Amino acid sequence: MRVLISADMEGATGTTWPKDVEPGTPAWERMRRLLTSDVNACVEGLFSGGADEVVVNESHETQRNILLDELDHRARLLIGRHKPLGMVQGIQEADAAVFLGYHTGAGAQGVLSHTYLASALTGFRIDGEHADEGRMNALAAAEYGVPVILVTGDDLTCAAAARWAPGARTAAVKECVSRFAAVCLPPSRSAALIREQAELAVSEHAVRGRPEPVTGPHHFEIDFHATHLAEAVAGIPTVEQTGPRTVAFTAPTATRALRTFRICSTVAGASAEDRFG
Repeated sequence: MRVLISADMEGATGTTWPKDVEPGTPAWERMRRLLTSDVNACVEGLFSGGADEVVVNESHETQRNILLDELDHRARLLIGRHKPLGMVQGIQEADAAVFLGYHTGAGAQGVLSHTYLASALTGFRIDGEHADEGRMNALAAAEYGVPVILVTGDDLTCAAAARWAPGARTAAVKECVSRFAAVCLPPSRSAALIREQAELAVSEHAVRGRPEPVTGPHHFEIDFHATHLAEAVAGIPTVEQTGPRTVAFTAPTATRALRTFRICSTVAGASAEDRFG
């Protein structure tokens, strides 16, 4: 059994404020080790549960956060940017997926909540329902018949996962107090929790088996905090402006929708101004 770990950073053990996850800051340097610890605990649990191969997809910011020299030697690390499927690159060859260090989406309560852009994107809906990165990535995985078997992050992320990965186990490494505060487990305790849930997740997946692929189409709607961002994004083929700050598009598959969404976020990010956003 091959398992893909999509590893983000905002939902990792101990992260609670922007500097914790901004590459190059002293806080980020310290949190890289805690993220790597979460990943290693997951890798250990997956192999204990029966996995034959584990690939870790670095999925945060520069996608160069996990300490390769401290990674469990049994895993392999997909590191670097510009992957066609972004956070779920490698899902095509996987039998199961783990979303590690995930967070809630833009407009929702949760530690470091956002969707791709830190603040410019204020709302996101898929097929009319509130969505986040987890839901979008889970849809892409489902297109290949790959179930999400474990989600780790804060308690609100784990609760949200019940809506887009109802069969997944969860490991809440912190409890949200506000967007920038949380009650956190020490690394030793979060590692034990992740390890335990990963082992159980693989064992249960072996019993349930692989689900049938889920097909599209899917309708995406994105709200931005300013009109000029929506106007810029509406220049992308297939994307239309449906409101002063809203754009929408329909894609035939989840992976096509994911790739179009990533283009939208890139254009919006490049269109933001320093003071006015």
